[in-house]
Amino acid sequence: MGKIPPVEKERKPWWLYLNLLGLDAPLIAVMWLFLFARTWRVNYHPWEAYVALGLAVWTIRIAAKLLAGAMHSDVSSFAMIHRLSLRRLAICTGVSALALTVLKFPLSGYNYLLVGALLVLGYFALWLFSTQEEGEVPYARHALGGAAFAFGTALAAHVYLPTLGIQQLIFSREFISFAVLCLLASSATDMWEHSEKADNDDMFSIDELVLSLPLTLLGAAALVFAVQNDSMTVRPFFYAILTGAALLQVLNQTRNRFRRSTLKVLASLCLLAPGMIFQTYPMSN
Repeated sequence: MGKIPPVEKERKPWWLYLNLLGLDAPLIAVMWLFLFARTWRVNYHPWEAYVALGLAVWTIRIAAKLLAGAMHSDVSSFAMIHRLSLRRLAICTGVSALALTVLKFPLSGYNYLLVGALLVLGYFALWLFSTQEEGEVPYARHALGGAAFAFGTALAAHVYLPTLGIQQLIFSREFISFAVLCLLASSATDMWEHSEKADNDDMFSIDELVLSLPLTLLGAAALVFAVQNDSMTVRPFFYAILTGAALLQVLNQTRNRFRRSTLKVLASLCLLAPGMIFQTYPMSN
């Protein structure tokens, strides 16, 4: 008898690598950085800001993937299979991002970096030290992660507005709206998995409401902010927020048609698509 050929591993669709390689997060960050810069009318915005942000976000994204794989002992995950290569690349990109920041970042912006670093450290601290039952949605970690991602993206534009400070950034409608959108997109896949395991209809309905209600409120708030503002430099930003919330709402209602791995990519596209669409939106006074 001849030898039985080994079973080939299932080949993943090419578009899944957007999430597997962690490329979704830096693409979203760079797209929305451009929107922040246009909305706040940043006159001088060097290309180094975009490169440094993209590299820093990718480094953090890969570090989170490696940490998650190690904590869950998931040796079959893409990140753990390629952990050595990813670790080396993450070190290189992290060092490059740090070098660009030190060399090109305005000295007045180091206070921003301190706040951003504290948010990132808090995010990883929750990964390491928070205790929760298996299957629970880590809302605190998603909230801190969304805030860190939004703050890092926004600061790369806001720091080039020398007349404004951190307080104006934190309490701006743009930052708060984007942070909430990031939080909901980040926690969506965990919420969907939790609702699938719901023991009864009441729990399933609660899980549905936890995501759909904030998305509806965010979309409504974005629409109000857009209509209230007469400046066409601001409206496109909130139209993008509204579009992102609407896309996530549609995905929330149709999620049963997709695998969990596909849902992660689609959730990222719900943030990436509005950033791409409104790049070319005409802006005027």
